Amino acid sequence: MAMLTAKLTSPAATTSWLPGGGRRSAPPRRATVIRAAAVSYADELVSTAKSVASPGRGILAIDESNATCGKRLASIGLDNTEVNRQAYRQLLLTTAGLGEYISGAILFEETLYQSTTDGKKFVDCLKDQNIMPGIKVDKGLVPLPGSNNESWCQGLDGLASRCAEYYKQGARFAKWRTVVSIPCGPSALAVKEAAWGLARYAAIAQDNGLVPIVEPEILLDGDHAIERTLEVAEKVWSEVFFYLAQNNVLFEGILLKPSMVTPGAEHKQKATPEAIAKHTLTMLRRRVPPAVPGIMFLSGGQSEVEATLNLNAMNQEPNPWHVSFSYARALQNSVLKTWQGRPENVEAAQKALLVRAKANSLAQLGRYTGEGESDEAKKGMFQKGYTY
Repeated sequence: MAMLTAKLTSPAATTSWLPGGGRRSAPPRRATVIRAAAVSYADELVSTAKSVASPGRGILAIDESNATCGKRLASIGLDNTEVNRQAYRQLLLTTAGLGEYISGAILFEETLYQSTTDGKKFVDCLKDQNIMPGIKVDKGLVPLPGSNNESWCQGLDGLASRCAEYYKQGARFAKWRTVVSIPCGPSALAVKEAAWGLARYAAIAQDNGLVPIVEPEILLDGDHAIERTLEVAEKVWSEVFFYLAQNNVLFEGILLKPSMVTPGAEHKQKATPEAIAKHTLTMLRRRVPPAVPGIMFLSGGQSEVEATLNLNAMNQEPNPWHVSFSYARALQNSVLKTWQGRPENVEAAQKALLVRAKANSLAQLGRYTGEGESDEAKKGMFQKGYTY
Protein backbone atom coordinates (compact mmCIF):
# COMPACT_ATOMS: atom_id res chain seq x y z
CA MET A 1 0.00 0.00 0.00
CA ALA A 2 2.79 2.40 -0.81
CA MET A 3 1.45 5.91 -1.23
CA LEU A 4 2.95 8.36 -3.69
CA THR A 5 1.66 11.78 -4.56
CA ALA A 6 2.58 13.52 -7.81
CA LYS A 7 2.91 17.29 -7.86
CA LEU A 8 3.32 19.30 -11.04
CA THR A 9 6.14 21.78 -10.58
CA SER A 10 6.06 23.64 -13.92
CA PRO A 11 3.34 24.62 -16.40
CA ALA A 12 2.41 22.47 -19.36
CA ALA A 13 4.59 22.69 -22.44
CA THR A 14 3.80 25.90 -24.32
CA THR A 15 4.86 27.58 -27.53
CA SER A 16 6.25 31.12 -27.66
CA TRP A 17 7.27 33.29 -30.64
CA LEU A 18 10.88 34.31 -31.24
CA PRO A 19 11.94 37.56 -32.90
CA GLY A 20 11.64 37.16 -36.68
CA GLY A 21 8.72 34.78 -36.48
CA GLY A 22 10.39 31.59 -35.27
CA ARG A 23 8.81 29.40 -32.63
CA ARG A 24 10.28 28.05 -29.41
CA SER A 25 8.71 25.31 -27.33
CA ALA A 26 8.97 25.45 -23.56
CA PRO A 27 10.24 22.26 -21.92
CA PRO A 28 7.47 19.83 -20.96
CA ARG A 29 6.27 19.99 -17.37
CA ARG A 30 7.89 17.59 -14.97
CA ALA A 31 6.29 15.78 -12.05
CA THR A 32 7.99 15.75 -8.66
CA VAL A 33 7.05 12.68 -6.66
CA ILE A 34 6.33 13.43 -3.01
CA ARG A 35 6.86 10.40 -0.81
CA ALA A 36 4.20 9.82 1.81
CA ALA A 37 5.74 9.37 5.23
CA ALA A 38 4.38 5.84 5.54
CA VAL A 39 5.56 4.48 2.19
CA SER A 40 8.24 2.11 3.58
CA TYR A 41 6.03 0.55 6.24
CA ALA A 42 2.54 1.08 4.78
CA ASP A 43 1.34 -2.52 4.84
CA GLU A 44 2.72 -3.15 8.32
CA LEU A 45 1.19 0.07 9.67
CA VAL A 46 -2.24 -0.90 8.36
CA SER A 47 -1.91 -4.40 9.79
CA THR A 48 -0.81 -3.09 13.20
CA ALA A 49 -3.65 -0.56 13.39
CA LYS A 50 -6.20 -3.24 12.48
CA SER A 51 -4.80 -5.58 15.12
CA VAL A 52 -5.12 -2.94 17.85
CA ALA A 53 -8.60 -2.03 16.60
CA SER A 54 -9.92 -5.59 16.82
CA PRO A 55 -13.42 -6.47 18.05
CA GLY A 56 -13.91 -6.61 21.81
CA ARG A 57 -10.44 -5.31 22.60
CA GLY A 58 -8.81 -2.02 23.56
CA ILE A 59 -5.64 -0.49 24.96
CA LEU A 60 -4.16 -0.64 28.46
CA ALA A 61 -2.30 2.65 28.99
CA ILE A 62 0.54 2.28 31.51
CA ASP A 63 2.78 4.99 30.09
CA GLU A 64 2.81 7.21 33.16
CA SER A 65 6.11 8.96 33.72
CA ASN A 66 8.20 7.76 36.65
CA ALA A 67 7.07 10.79 38.63
CA THR A 68 3.38 10.07 38.03
CA CYS A 69 3.85 6.37 38.67
CA GLY A 70 5.46 7.42 41.94
CA LYS A 71 2.28 9.26 42.94
CA ARG A 72 0.26 6.12 42.27
CA LEU A 73 2.64 4.03 44.35
CA ALA A 74 2.61 6.62 47.14
CA SER A 75 -1.19 6.28 47.34
CA ILE A 76 -0.67 2.72 48.63
CA GLY A 77 2.37 3.52 50.76
CA LEU A 78 5.17 2.45 48.41
CA ASP A 79 8.36 4.31 47.60
CA ASN A 80 8.98 5.40 44.02
CA THR A 81 11.79 3.01 43.16
CA GLU A 82 12.51 1.11 39.94
CA VAL A 83 11.97 -2.16 41.79
CA ASN A 84 8.46 -1.12 42.88
CA ARG A 85 7.59 0.26 39.44
CA GLN A 86 8.77 -2.99 37.87
CA ALA A 87 6.74 -5.06 40.34
CA TYR A 88 3.56 -3.15 39.55
CA ARG A 89 4.05 -3.29 35.79
CA GLN A 90 4.90 -6.99 36.01
CA LEU A 91 1.61 -7.55 37.82
CA LEU A 92 -0.25 -5.88 34.95
CA LEU A 93 1.64 -7.29 31.98
CA THR A 94 1.77 -10.92 33.15
CA THR A 95 -1.96 -11.21 33.85
CA ALA A 96 -3.09 -14.48 32.26
CA GLY A 97 -5.94 -14.04 29.79
CA LEU A 98 -5.40 -10.30 29.36
CA GLY A 99 -5.05 -10.61 25.60
CA GLU A 100 -8.69 -11.63 25.29
CA TYR A 101 -9.69 -8.06 26.14
CA ILE A 102 -6.55 -5.99 25.52
CA SER A 103 -5.02 -5.52 22.06
CA GLY A 104 -2.27 -3.02 22.89
CA ALA A 105 -0.35 -1.68 25.87
CA ILE A 106 1.26 1.77 25.91
CA LEU A 107 4.52 1.65 27.84
CA PHE A 108 6.85 4.24 29.31
CA GLU A 109 10.42 4.02 27.98
CA GLU A 110 11.68 2.40 31.19
CA THR A 111 9.08 -0.38 30.88
CA LEU A 112 9.85 -1.05 27.20
CA TYR A 113 13.36 -2.13 28.20
CA GLN A 114 12.45 -3.93 31.45
CA SER A 115 12.00 -7.64 32.09
CA THR A 116 10.17 -9.70 34.69
CA THR A 117 12.00 -10.88 37.78
CA ASP A 118 12.42 -14.19 35.90
CA GLY A 119 14.22 -12.41 33.07
CA LYS A 120 11.48 -12.40 30.42
CA LYS A 121 11.16 -9.12 28.51
CA PHE A 122 7.89 -7.31 29.10
CA VAL A 123 7.62 -6.88 25.32
CA ASP A 124 7.67 -10.67 24.95
CA CYS A 125 5.05 -11.08 27.70
CA LEU A 126 2.76 -8.90 25.61
CA LYS A 127 3.50 -10.57 22.30
CA ASP A 128 2.76 -14.00 23.79
CA GLN A 129 -0.81 -12.78 24.40
CA ASN A 130 -1.16 -11.11 20.98
CA ILE A 131 -0.95 -7.67 22.60
CA MET A 132 0.87 -5.01 20.58
CA PRO A 133 3.57 -3.14 22.53
CA GLY A 134 3.32 0.64 22.27
CA ILE A 135 5.50 3.47 23.52
CA LYS A 136 5.02 7.02 24.78
CA VAL A 137 7.31 9.24 22.68
CA ASP A 138 6.52 12.83 23.67
CA LYS A 139 8.64 14.72 26.20
CA GLY A 140 5.81 16.34 28.13
CA LEU A 141 4.03 19.67 28.29
CA VAL A 142 5.67 23.06 28.74
CA PRO A 143 4.22 26.60 28.78
CA LEU A 144 3.38 28.02 25.33
CA PRO A 145 4.76 31.58 25.03
CA GLY A 146 2.27 34.06 23.61
CA SER A 147 -0.75 32.02 24.69
CA ASN A 148 -3.36 32.33 27.42
CA ASN A 149 -1.47 30.27 30.03
CA GLU A 150 -1.65 27.27 27.70
CA SER A 151 0.79 24.45 26.95
CA TRP A 152 2.50 22.80 24.04
CA CYS A 153 4.03 19.34 23.78
CA GLN A 154 7.76 18.98 23.25
CA GLY A 155 9.71 16.05 21.85
CA LEU A 156 10.10 16.44 18.07
CA ASP A 157 13.88 16.88 18.35
CA GLY A 158 15.46 13.46 18.00
CA LEU A 159 12.08 11.78 17.56
CA ALA A 160 13.03 9.88 14.41
CA SER A 161 16.02 8.19 16.02
CA ARG A 162 14.04 7.39 19.17
CA CYS A 163 11.24 5.82 17.13
CA ALA A 164 13.75 3.74 15.19
CA GLU A 165 15.23 2.41 18.44
CA TYR A 166 11.80 1.71 19.93
CA TYR A 167 10.87 -0.25 16.79
CA LYS A 168 14.02 -2.37 17.20
CA GLN A 169 13.02 -3.04 20.81
CA GLY A 170 9.64 -4.37 19.68
CA ALA A 171 7.28 -1.39 19.87
CA ARG A 172 4.81 -1.17 17.01
CA PHE A 173 2.76 1.89 17.87
CA ALA A 174 3.39 5.20 19.59
CA LYS A 175 1.57 7.81 21.62
CA TRP A 176 1.94 11.59 21.74
CA ARG A 177 -0.32 13.50 24.13
CA THR A 178 -0.97 17.20 23.92
CA VAL A 179 -3.76 19.09 25.65
CA VAL A 180 -6.30 21.81 24.96
CA SER A 181 -7.88 23.80 27.79
CA ILE A 182 -11.37 25.25 27.33
CA PRO A 183 -11.15 27.62 30.35
CA CYS A 184 -8.00 29.10 28.76
CA GLY A 185 -9.77 29.81 25.47
CA PRO A 186 -8.52 27.81 23.77
CA SER A 187 -6.45 30.28 21.76
CA ALA A 188 -5.97 29.83 18.02
CA LEU A 189 -2.24 29.62 18.68
CA ALA A 190 -2.62 26.71 21.11
CA VAL A 191 -4.94 24.78 18.79
CA LYS A 192 -2.64 25.24 15.80
CA GLU A 193 0.43 24.27 17.82
CA ALA A 194 -1.31 21.14 19.11
CA ALA A 195 -2.47 20.11 15.64
CA TRP A 196 0.84 20.79 13.89
CA GLY A 197 2.87 19.01 16.57
CA LEU A 198 0.63 15.94 16.37
CA ALA A 199 0.90 15.87 12.58
CA ARG A 200 4.70 16.12 12.55
CA TYR A 201 4.96 13.40 15.19
CA ALA A 202 2.54 11.17 13.25
CA ALA A 203 4.54 11.48 10.03
CA ILE A 204 7.83 10.77 11.81
CA ALA A 205 6.40 7.78 13.69
CA GLN A 206 5.00 6.23 10.50
CA ASP A 207 8.30 6.81 8.72
CA ASN A 208 9.90 4.58 11.36
CA GLY A 209 7.30 1.82 11.40
CA LEU A 210 5.19 2.93 14.39
CA VAL A 211 1.44 3.48 14.19
CA PRO A 212 0.86 6.91 15.77
CA ILE A 213 -1.89 7.40 18.32
CA VAL A 214 -3.08 10.97 17.77
CA GLU A 215 -4.19 12.46 21.09
CA PRO A 216 -5.23 16.08 21.51
CA GLU A 217 -6.82 15.75 24.96
CA ILE A 218 -9.51 18.33 25.62
CA LEU A 219 -9.27 18.63 29.37
CA LEU A 220 -12.29 18.13 31.61
CA ASP A 221 -11.38 21.23 33.63
CA GLY A 222 -14.06 23.94 33.61
CA ASP A 223 -17.74 24.60 34.21
CA HIS A 224 -18.77 24.79 30.55
CA ALA A 225 -21.75 22.99 29.01
CA ILE A 226 -21.46 19.97 26.73
CA GLU A 227 -22.29 22.14 23.70
CA ARG A 228 -19.15 24.21 24.30
CA THR A 229 -17.04 21.04 24.45
CA LEU A 230 -18.54 19.92 21.13
CA GLU A 231 -17.69 23.27 19.55
CA VAL A 232 -14.08 23.14 20.70
CA ALA A 233 -13.65 19.47 19.81
CA GLU A 234 -14.85 20.08 16.25
CA LYS A 235 -12.41 22.96 15.87
CA VAL A 236 -9.48 20.99 17.25
CA TRP A 237 -10.06 17.86 15.15
CA SER A 238 -10.64 19.95 12.03
CA GLU A 239 -7.16 21.44 12.39
CA VAL A 240 -5.60 18.11 13.33
CA PHE A 241 -6.80 16.42 10.15
CA PHE A 242 -5.86 19.42 8.03
CA TYR A 243 -2.25 19.17 9.18
CA LEU A 244 -2.21 15.35 9.10
CA ALA A 245 -3.11 15.61 5.42
CA GLN A 246 -0.51 18.31 4.82
CA ASN A 247 2.12 15.99 6.29
CA ASN A 248 1.07 13.08 4.04
CA VAL A 249 0.11 10.90 6.99
CA LEU A 250 -1.47 7.57 6.04
CA PHE A 251 -4.93 7.68 7.64
CA GLU A 252 -5.32 3.88 7.48
CA GLY A 253 -2.20 3.61 9.64
CA ILE A 254 -3.16 5.83 12.58
CA LEU A 255 -5.32 5.52 15.69
CA LEU A 256 -7.07 8.35 17.50
CA LYS A 257 -7.28 8.87 21.25
CA PRO A 258 -9.88 11.60 21.74
CA SER A 259 -11.61 12.89 24.81
CA MET A 260 -15.29 12.09 25.04
CA VAL A 261 -17.51 15.12 24.54
CA THR A 262 -18.73 15.83 28.07
CA PRO A 263 -19.61 18.91 30.11
CA GLY A 264 -16.79 20.46 32.13
CA ALA A 265 -16.10 18.60 35.36
CA GLU A 266 -17.42 21.55 37.38
CA HIS A 267 -20.59 22.03 35.33
CA LYS A 268 -23.70 22.02 37.49
CA GLN A 269 -25.47 19.35 35.45
CA LYS A 270 -23.99 15.94 34.61
CA ALA A 271 -24.71 14.42 31.22
CA THR A 272 -26.14 10.95 30.71
CA PRO A 273 -24.17 8.30 28.79
CA GLU A 274 -26.69 8.67 25.98
CA ALA A 275 -26.10 12.45 25.73
CA ILE A 276 -22.34 11.99 25.83
CA ALA A 277 -22.54 9.34 23.12
CA LYS A 278 -24.75 11.55 20.93
CA HIS A 279 -22.46 14.58 21.13
CA THR A 280 -19.26 12.56 20.80
CA LEU A 281 -20.40 10.58 17.77
CA THR A 282 -21.72 13.77 16.17
CA MET A 283 -18.27 15.31 16.46
CA LEU A 284 -16.52 12.21 15.13
CA ARG A 285 -18.83 11.83 12.13
CA ARG A 286 -18.28 15.47 11.21
CA ARG A 287 -14.50 15.37 11.49
CA VAL A 288 -13.00 11.85 11.25
CA PRO A 289 -12.67 10.08 7.88
CA PRO A 290 -13.87 6.47 7.78
CA ALA A 291 -10.38 5.48 6.58
CA VAL A 292 -9.21 5.78 10.20
CA PRO A 293 -9.43 2.26 11.67
CA GLY A 294 -9.83 2.96 15.37
CA ILE A 295 -11.07 5.50 17.92
CA MET A 296 -9.55 4.60 21.31
CA PHE A 297 -11.05 6.92 23.92
CA LEU A 298 -9.20 8.24 26.94
CA SER A 299 -11.03 8.25 30.25
CA GLY A 300 -9.71 11.62 31.43
CA GLY A 301 -10.61 11.30 35.10
CA GLN A 302 -14.03 9.71 34.73
CA SER A 303 -14.81 6.94 37.18
CA GLU A 304 -14.20 3.40 36.02
CA VAL A 305 -17.93 2.80 35.61
CA GLU A 306 -18.61 6.15 33.91
CA ALA A 307 -15.94 5.54 31.29
CA THR A 308 -17.34 2.09 30.58
CA LEU A 309 -20.99 3.17 30.45
CA ASN A 310 -20.17 6.01 28.07
CA LEU A 311 -18.22 3.72 25.77
CA ASN A 312 -21.06 1.22 25.79
CA ALA A 313 -23.55 3.93 24.79
CA MET A 314 -21.41 4.76 21.75
CA ASN A 315 -21.53 1.17 20.54
CA GLN A 316 -25.27 0.68 20.40
CA GLU A 317 -25.24 1.17 16.63
CA PRO A 318 -22.58 0.40 14.00
CA ASN A 319 -19.88 3.05 13.57
CA PRO A 320 -17.55 3.73 10.62
CA TRP A 321 -14.56 3.02 12.88
CA HIS A 322 -13.73 0.64 15.73
CA VAL A 323 -14.83 2.59 18.82
CA SER A 324 -12.97 1.39 21.88
CA PHE A 325 -10.84 2.42 24.86
CA SER A 326 -7.32 3.41 25.80
CA TYR A 327 -7.68 3.74 29.56
CA ALA A 328 -5.13 4.26 32.29
CA ARG A 329 -6.78 5.14 35.59
CA ALA A 330 -10.12 3.65 34.50
CA LEU A 331 -8.42 0.24 34.19
CA GLN A 332 -5.88 0.51 37.00
CA ASN A 333 -7.57 2.20 39.94
CA SER A 334 -9.19 -0.92 41.40
CA VAL A 335 -6.09 -2.96 40.60
CA LEU A 336 -3.77 -0.69 42.54
CA LYS A 337 -6.04 -0.57 45.58
CA THR A 338 -6.40 -4.34 45.58
CA TRP A 339 -2.65 -4.94 45.29
CA GLN A 340 -1.46 -2.57 48.04
CA GLY A 341 2.11 -3.53 47.16
CA ARG A 342 1.78 -6.97 48.78
CA PRO A 343 2.94 -10.13 46.95
CA GLU A 344 0.06 -12.13 48.43
CA ASN A 345 -2.40 -9.74 46.70
CA VAL A 346 -1.01 -10.08 43.18
CA GLU A 347 -3.48 -12.74 42.08
CA ALA A 348 -6.46 -10.77 43.41
CA ALA A 349 -5.18 -7.60 41.74
CA GLN A 350 -4.83 -9.40 38.41
CA LYS A 351 -8.40 -10.63 38.73
CA ALA A 352 -9.47 -7.01 39.33
CA LEU A 353 -7.69 -6.01 36.12
CA LEU A 354 -9.50 -8.73 34.19
CA VAL A 355 -12.84 -7.56 35.60
CA ARG A 356 -12.26 -4.02 34.32
CA ALA A 357 -10.81 -5.20 31.02
CA LYS A 358 -13.75 -7.52 30.41
CA ALA A 359 -16.25 -4.78 31.30
CA ASN A 360 -14.73 -2.49 28.69
CA SER A 361 -14.53 -5.32 26.18
CA LEU A 362 -18.27 -5.77 26.59
CA ALA A 363 -18.73 -2.01 26.22
CA GLN A 364 -16.81 -2.06 22.95
CA LEU A 365 -19.28 -4.68 21.76
CA GLY A 366 -22.24 -2.67 23.13
CA ARG A 367 -23.16 -5.36 25.68
CA TYR A 368 -22.13 -3.84 29.03
CA THR A 369 -24.88 -3.46 31.66
CA GLY A 370 -23.08 -2.07 34.72
CA GLU A 371 -24.59 -4.70 36.98
CA GLY A 372 -22.58 -5.81 40.00
CA GLU A 373 -20.09 -2.93 39.93
CA SER A 374 -18.53 -1.94 43.25
CA ASP A 375 -18.91 1.47 44.86
CA GLU A 376 -15.16 1.98 44.45
CA ALA A 377 -15.47 1.60 40.67
CA LYS A 378 -18.10 4.35 40.65
CA LYS A 379 -15.88 6.96 42.28
CA GLY A 380 -14.74 9.79 40.02
CA MET A 381 -11.02 10.32 39.49
CA PHE A 382 -10.96 13.84 38.08
CA GLN A 383 -8.07 15.97 39.31
CA LYS A 384 -7.91 19.63 38.31
CA GLY A 385 -4.75 20.33 36.35
CA TYR A 386 -3.82 16.64 36.26
CA THR A 387 -0.43 15.87 34.69
CA TYR A 388 1.10 12.62 33.47
